[in-house]
Amino acid sequence: MSWNPALDPDCPTGDAVDAIDTLIVPRARDLGGFEVRRALPAPERQMVGPFIFFDQMGPAEFLSGQGIDVRPHPHIGLATVTYLFSGKIHHRDSLGTNQWIEEGAVNWMVAGNGITHSERIDEEVRKQPQLLSGIQTWVALPEDREDDPAAFVHAPKAELPELEGEGKQVRLILGTAWGETAPVPVASEMFYADAVLAAGASIPLPDDHEDRGVYVLEGEVEVAGARYAAGRMMIFRPGDRISLRAGAQGARVMLLGGETLNGPRYIWWNFVSSSKEKIEAAKEAWRAGDWQNGRFQLPPDDAGEFIPLPEQVGRIRG
Repeated sequence: MSWNPALDPDCPTGDAVDAIDTLIVPRARDLGGFEVRRALPAPERQMVGPFIFFDQMGPAEFLSGQGIDVRPHPHIGLATVTYLFSGKIHHRDSLGTNQWIEEGAVNWMVAGNGITHSERIDEEVRKQPQLLSGIQTWVALPEDREDDPAAFVHAPKAELPELEGEGKQVRLILGTAWGETAPVPVASEMFYADAVLAAGASIPLPDDHEDRGVYVLEGEVEVAGARYAAGRMMIFRPGDRISLRAGAQGARVMLLGGETLNGPRYIWWNFVSSSKEKIEAAKEAWRAGDWQNGRFQLPPDDAGEFIPLPEQVGRIRG
């Protein structure tokens, strides 16, 4: 699909740089040779639109026989998508889903009232070296959808809208933007996209979304003469016309945002909710461990172990 020339932007000048409401430098953590950089939630900002969690994973090189093993664990009140640039991860969940997460595809898991899943590099994939790199995001659900039944949707890379032209290659992962709509059904108005920009190429942010943010993965981008290097998230003021221009080496960015929710969310471990009481109830259900009749079940294909409730996580954050 060709890029719509009507969307070619004029870069803002002068005071337009003040449209950057928040600049976030992610916190880096080494998880045993596998680095993760967390941009959301941050002290400066909990969410961008409904996006409440944003982790850059890797890149990490696993030798033969190595990989990640995230044992079964629970979620409530959110939807997840792990979007990979390289490598593959085996997803299993309590709905019976058994699906590989692959480069450029979307695995959209709605936790709602409760789901359990695992993410591993296993089977034949583990026998070969692998470079793993990607972004993991959580999307907080609207308050009236937090108790929906769990669900899972897989969208292959080939089914996602792609726009190309004027030095831009853009894949729309979720939601609506630039006149296109991604195939995955979402619970609120949002957009999430992967954009590769050639040197000097510009891209406009969608102006029909309330909240908008950009995370720089590679290279650097320029907004109104100010430059932002890789590993930075910029969040922009609502309503302003904004565009980004790639630096001399080009850039790769993730664009995200959407309608703000009706209020902040509470977060504890893997639970997100508008209610502290709902989080406490989920904690008790996981602690009870009634996998046959309780609120949470283990994935049928990965029921041999699970992550216990981490009492040391601390207080519920809001």
